[in-house]
Amino acid sequence: MIADQPTLLTPITIGNWTIDPPLTLAPMAGQTNHPFRVLCREMGGCGLVCTELFSSHAMQFKGNHHRTMAMIDWTPEEAPCAVQLFGANPQHMAEAAKIVVDYGANLVDINMGCWVPKVTKGGGGAALLKDLCTAVEVVHAVVNAVQVPVTVKVRAGFENGVITAVQFAKRAEEVGAKAIAVHARFAEQGFTGKADWDIIRQVKAVVKSIPVIGNGDVTNADDAIRMFEQTGCDGVMIGRAALGNPWIFRQIEHQIRTGTPLPTPTIQERAQTCLRHAQLTLQTTKLRERSALLELRGQLIKYLSNMPDSTTIRHQIVHCESLQDIENALAPVL
Repeated sequence: MIADQPTLLTPITIGNWTIDPPLTLAPMAGQTNHPFRVLCREMGGCGLVCTELFSSHAMQFKGNHHRTMAMIDWTPEEAPCAVQLFGANPQHMAEAAKIVVDYGANLVDINMGCWVPKVTKGGGGAALLKDLCTAVEVVHAVVNAVQVPVTVKVRAGFENGVITAVQFAKRAEEVGAKAIAVHARFAEQGFTGKADWDIIRQVKAVVKSIPVIGNGDVTNADDAIRMFEQTGCDGVMIGRAALGNPWIFRQIEHQIRTGTPLPTPTIQERAQTCLRHAQLTLQTTKLRERSALLELRGQLIKYLSNMPDSTTIRHQIVHCESLQDIENALAPVL
């Protein structure tokens, strides 16, 4: 073990919350709902979880009330839990922040990283990085609207090669943001190409006192260690690599603290966790069972990599109509 490696996991402070260890779950639409956040917590090593993204625009209309309420699924046991909002209208964002805080959000996270057209076409998500004045106004409005810490998740910039995250991070800190997470790709890249971790280092160099959390291309403990060491970031955020793999936070924490990798979960452990994911979902969802199962199918198949006869199990899960169908599909490997 390298003697100073444990300092890589120095707890970070975001407002009144201590994030220990400084390993966080990235917000992901259709993925980071209550059951998955609970699993990441249960497995250990995850210091902060985040919800799926909420549209601040949609939250202004009563017709969207039922769907919004179905997404409000966080519980006190998950704390600290950040709730992520997207939108380009400062007033709408401020009002949405008040709503989620009234429902118990511990932190409010502003999405300036999502690149998908349905988010960016209205000027939200990563599109805000094309208009830094509005981006800063959004942060300022949300900070002034709520008493909980406000954080921001950004991309390196919107257009390939045009870095705006560095300038924005400095201004966001000045208007009261308490942490910034940097996905080191440009929005136009989507998830293609390689994340440029040097952009995370540049952001860390310009902010004065808030934590910088690095994100992008961290798939295991070795990657996390390299990101800490190369960028000087205060924390590491894991997104896609955690899907079907909620053990990743525990694995990273253990290897940094001890210098020794943890054994990979057995096929039986993965199948058991897959089933628990399904059980938690159907026990706690506010959606109709049919809708919950449709979303769940895509989440569960991520646990099946390298399982014996995974093709058959996958086929059964993507056609499941009940928890019993899921149990039957996993029975050979439980």
